[in-house]
Amino acid sequence: MTTVSVGNARVHYTRTGTGPAVVLVHGTGSAGAGLTWGQIAPRLADGRTVITPDLSGTELTDDDGAPLTVEGLAEQVVAVIEDAAVGPVDLLGFSMGSPVVAAVAATRPDLVRRLITVAGWAHTDSDEYLRNLFTLWQQLGTTDAQAFGRSVTMTGFSRSFLNSIGRDEVEKLIPNMPPTPGTLRHVDLDLRVDVRHLLPKIQATTLVIGCTQDVTVPVDHSRALHAAIQGSAYAEIDAGHVAFFEKPDEFIKLVQDFIAPL
Repeated sequence: MTTVSVGNARVHYTRTGTGPAVVLVHGTGSAGAGLTWGQIAPRLADGRTVITPDLSGTELTDDDGAPLTVEGLAEQVVAVIEDAAVGPVDLLGFSMGSPVVAAVAATRPDLVRRLITVAGWAHTDSDEYLRNLFTLWQQLGTTDAQAFGRSVTMTGFSRSFLNSIGRDEVEKLIPNMPPTPGTLRHVDLDLRVDVRHLLPKIQATTLVIGCTQDVTVPVDHSRALHAAIQGSAYAEIDAGHVAFFEKPDEFIKLVQDFIAPL
């Protein structure tokens, strides 16, 4: 078990494979990197070092329980990269992890070779859809855990995917993201995200990936990220929010093709 101290937190991270490093940053949920990247990390580890941090709010990282900030989580990613001594890295963030990796790239350009955001967004306050969805999660998380799980499942995956796997498999997905105190700390941060001031500072070669059937963070947010990050490339996957679960082969190809040049 590898940990690094960052302020009041002891941040856990996992390292597998050898070669140039890619760091994968998870989104909302106390299960963290293990649940998010369990199927993806091994496939990227062929010829690469894959590093998966568990940020504050996850089960494997301890801290003081204070409200989270994008800047604070970015400092944790920076500390993991420096502790692993693998920089500069290719850095990928999913959902909540997208504004976090954008902040890393903007503030520590020396540590980031290539940047990828997946199903991300730059700010919440002016989007009534996001504000209401995350507020609903907060309310369900403190009153009805099963309803919280159903809401997350319904918005996390496309309707076509849910129908394709059938009722029994859908029911198995519902407990995957329980509304633990750590998860609700993430949701609280989701409501306060605003990295618009950082996006013009990003120098790394960047790929923004949007998900056309995303009902958690509608694809317009990825398109706006692309427009705000100068010189970025853009790609879409016809899937829901967790596109790498619905279409892992397509996702892996996009990532590998983008980070292949060394």
